[in-house]
Amino acid sequence: MSYLPYWIVVIATLGAVVVCVTLHYEGLRILSDRLPMPRHHHRRRIIILILCLMLLHVLEIWVFVAAYFFLQGVQGYGAFVGDASMTILDCVYYSATVFTTLGFGDIVPQGPIRFMTGVESVSGLTFITWSASYTFLEMLKTWDHANKK
Repeated sequence: MSYLPYWIVVIATLGAVVVCVTLHYEGLRILSDRLPMPRHHHRRRIIILILCLMLLHVLEIWVFVAAYFFLQGVQGYGAFVGDASMTILDCVYYSATVFTTLGFGDIVPQGPIRFMTGVESVSGLTFITWSASYTFLEMLKTWDHANKK
């Protein structure tokens, strides 16, 4: 049994995680630097923040989509059971259910690609809680700014 496909999947997974962590960190940094503190309508700041965070999560899902789509197309790296051919949109659906840890189970990974699925679940949970913590801190700033007037 050759372990090369497993190592390729581990490397691809590590690459996806590094890209997503960097994307998330830089996204939050940009939001911190550029999200204006309005004089009125403080809710607008939080609404913009939430929409930006949702976009950030969608981009992170797409990073894993690219990895799944590439790996499932190469013999030996794994496959998905439940759909005859995984199109790019099927990969988006699968990645979103894994990222959010929803996991319907209608598409099931087989082979080395299962490693990426497990790591994406942990990553998604981490990014979602990171975003929730960041949102809480931004809401505190907004509330403190509103109360200082």
